[in-house]
Amino acid sequence: MLTKLLGFKRAGAYEENEKLLTVYHTGERGMDTEIHLESRPDLESQNLGAGGIHHVAFRVKDDAEMLEWVERISDAGYTNSGFIDRYYFHSLYFRESNGILFELATDGPGFQTDFEVERGTYVELPPKFESRRAEIEAHLTPLDTDK
Repeated sequence: MLTKLLGFKRAGAYEENEKLLTVYHTGERGMDTEIHLESRPDLESQNLGAGGIHHVAFRVKDDAEMLEWVERISDAGYTNSGFIDRYYFHSLYFRESNGILFELATDGPGFQTDFEVERGTYVELPPKFESRRAEIEAHLTPLDTDK
């Protein structure tokens, strides 16, 4: 799935703690374009829980590229979420055959920055949650910003 669908290329392998890790990369070389994959067929399949990874996310340039990915993932036969507007970014979710959840997400539109905010006292909410602001803020624990 990494190579045939997502466009990664095998870049090499190395051993760490007596385990073989294979390196795949995409785009320009660098840590933010690499995956170091350890195959562990000796382990039993696990359910998501404490210590587990919920999903793996990859950056997508913009909405136009995201729409291309929606089509590509669908054409490859993967059940997926379709284009989701998360207000701060847009995303697409799908699972590979081992059950790992993948997310493709845009950087934008991002957080709003056109307001004056006293440090540490403002909670930005998507418009659909503004009507519940008091309820949501009542459940938040203040951050210690002096550390």
